[in-house]
Amino acid sequence: MKKIYLLISFLLTTVFLGQAQQFHHNYYAATKADLETNIFEKDSTANALVIYEFGKTYVDDSSFELKHEFKQKLKILNKKGYNHATVMIYLYNSGSKKEKVSDIQATTHNLVNGNIHKTELNKNEIYTEKYNENYTLVKFTFPNIQEGSVITYSYTLTLPFIYKFKGWEFQSEIPKLYSEYNTSIPANYDYNIKLVGTIPLAKNKSDLKHHCLETARGGSSDCTESIYIMKNIPAFIEEDFMTTKSNYLSRIEYELKTFKGFDGTVENITKTWKNTDREIRDNKNIGKQLKRKVDKKQLLSADILEEKDALKKAEQIYKHIQDNYTWNSNYSIFEDVSIKNLIDKKSGSVSEINILLHNLLEACNIEVKPIILSTRNNGLPTTIYPVISDFNYLIVQASINNKTYLLDATDRYLSFGQIPFRALNQYGRLLDFKNGSKWVDIEALPGSNINYRVNLQLHADQNITGEIQFNNRGYPALTEKKSYFENPIQHQKDLQDEYENLEIFEYQAETEAKNSLDFNESFKINYEAEQIGEQLYINPFIFTFFEENPFKLQERSYPLDFGYKRAYIYSYKIKIDTAFEILETPKETILQLPENTGQLLFNTLVNNNEIIVYFKLSFNQEIYTKEFYPYIKKAMSTVVNIQKNSTIVLKRSN
Repeated sequence: MKKIYLLISFLLTTVFLGQAQQFHHNYYAATKADLETNIFEKDSTANALVIYEFGKTYVDDSSFELKHEFKQKLKILNKKGYNHATVMIYLYNSGSKKEKVSDIQATTHNLVNGNIHKTELNKNEIYTEKYNENYTLVKFTFPNIQEGSVITYSYTLTLPFIYKFKGWEFQSEIPKLYSEYNTSIPANYDYNIKLVGTIPLAKNKSDLKHHCLETARGGSSDCTESIYIMKNIPAFIEEDFMTTKSNYLSRIEYELKTFKGFDGTVENITKTWKNTDREIRDNKNIGKQLKRKVDKKQLLSADILEEKDALKKAEQIYKHIQDNYTWNSNYSIFEDVSIKNLIDKKSGSVSEINILLHNLLEACNIEVKPIILSTRNNGLPTTIYPVISDFNYLIVQASINNKTYLLDATDRYLSFGQIPFRALNQYGRLLDFKNGSKWVDIEALPGSNINYRVNLQLHADQNITGEIQFNNRGYPALTEKKSYFENPIQHQKDLQDEYENLEIFEYQAETEAKNSLDFNESFKINYEAEQIGEQLYINPFIFTFFEENPFKLQERSYPLDFGYKRAYIYSYKIKIDTAFEILETPKETILQLPENTGQLLFNTLVNNNEIIVYFKLSFNQEIYTKEFYPYIKKAMSTVVNIQKNSTIVLKRSN
């Protein structure tokens, strides 16, 4: 019996390995096995699959132009993957310099009567058009595409912009089995090389080749030849709780640091932060505006100017900016910045509003420093070297009574010390023109949560009445405050429309200030318990946090970025009339995330004729690495199940 078991195990393993190895991912040519395999088991949702991909970038030893060779073998798994049979090549041009493409070869492979049938792309089916002022588009579509087709194509780019070495994207919207990038970089060019993403390289090897380039006058250069290989790369699929995908797509980027001429001259291309600080300080849009004097007596009321408490004064100045100046949704921080125009027009960019806040606080002897950062949709700024174009936002750091506050006055619903969600992007650069700039963490104001308090009574006629209290604190409160203060009547109507099975009355919003950290509202409800046969069924979750699990990927290759720590709390109490007998209550559930980074707690207590249900889901970190994904996914599935299927079962007493 043992031998039979071992034989079965061996056969199953052989079948699995055979399936896994059917795609020939080690070379460019399409094979019969590539065509016969029509399912990618590791990702059943994939519509297409890159089997093999190769790129090589080098300096041509005769023309001294930068060349890039590219080839790819791709499998069309089903009709939804047909769009991958259209290839678009974008060619950059600047003035008289233009990128060029040549040697385009493209072939469609299909299986016909057990044999490989090839259909070549005709040259007249390659189209060129002007995409915009800086790009020309070369486009073609493979002929004879079918479900199961394998397409191969290759081309060569000539790149006259050697200062901008060709980067490489290992990851895309479809999975890849094998991606290899080879580079040959002359020693004259010293690049900062940055590997982005969380997927490790299967191979990272560099060797030195002597005298790879020689000039007619006897000059020569060695080259660093590198090989980068990545295997089994999952598709990048966007999902909730992430910043822009450019933060996570696995790729290699190059930034030229220095150039050394054959005559011995050295040109520094990448700047240092010391040089960059000086440039920002002297910049008319940032440095000059930050040093601009403001007339605090003209701009601020006597009550604000006479306030002795530094924190209260700062809060009042902050509110004054919020109430009197409107953000025009312009993110630009290095162009057309003028606080004079802001004061005149009462509307301006993020830089103008927050620089005015900075200057007024400074004029009132409050210690402040500006922070430049990149918003969540703009990507993370490079920390290795200064890239000013990475930044698109400016906030203010105020230090009061040995405590630090991050301030942004572009939104009148923000609380003092709270910056908008769009700015919660890990870190920023604090500008200090005396002591030098430095990186600082961008942290959310703590204490964000959503809290429901439900206090009900089940009457003998099966009617349920009671009072609801909603408390939204921190970031969840922002949406509710905006909804209510901009149109209170519509806000109440939307509430009733959302919960149409409830009769809602005696609504009251208990928050008066728009920039309060909390938004509290209460109302009473009336509805009837559900009866099936002789039993009553009551779901305690009248209000839910999640209608479905936001995490659906089989595998996530990037972190979960919540932006801020958060908690979801639901307290439910119902008093049962003596006409009913309690048969069943929801079961207790406790889940802990690894390393005590979060918790799901759900329990039920029966005390005489009262049922008390308590639910709390907490995430104690702003960002979770991809290794936490399966645990958080499971926790969220459990949450959705608890909300939908928790039931109190009753029957009438005899």
